[in-house]
Amino acid sequence: MQMNRRKALATAAAFGALLVAGLLRPVAAFAAWNKGAFGAKSAGDALKGLGVANAEPSAAIVIEAPQIAENGAVVPIEVMSNIPGTTALAVLIEKNPFPLAGRFEFMEGALPFVKLNVKMGETSDVRVIATAGGKHFVATKEVKVTIGGCGG
Repeated sequence: MQMNRRKALATAAAFGALLVAGLLRPVAAFAAWNKGAFGAKSAGDALKGLGVANAEPSAAIVIEAPQIAENGAVVPIEVMSNIPGTTALAVLIEKNPFPLAGRFEFMEGALPFVKLNVKMGETSDVRVIATAGGKHFVATKEVKVTIGGCGG
């Protein structure tokens, strides 16, 4: 069966419309995500976006990170909460352009442990917020950066 030019153009236009519609959905989702805590420009805005008003300091949150990061492009961080009933962990890097590095939610009974690599543009505090029993707890550790990873 032979396809004429008009049918071929109509088919190509329909395929193009479907392709564009499929590509626009992820962009719209990213725009919505960027308006929340992840799009915050300061640590205070990120905390507000997470709904954290007053977090009490806790030694039960363990932050494993290098004291001095030789390359800020890849800084390994491990976080664990020993607070019973921890349902979420959030990692904030105070002086980064977008301070919220990640937020992780846990099902009941799961081990609240996270290992991630982050970019750090300069020496900064790494702040971890743990949510347990409707309360927020915080721990902080300073990481010194010798070579910048975020535009440095």
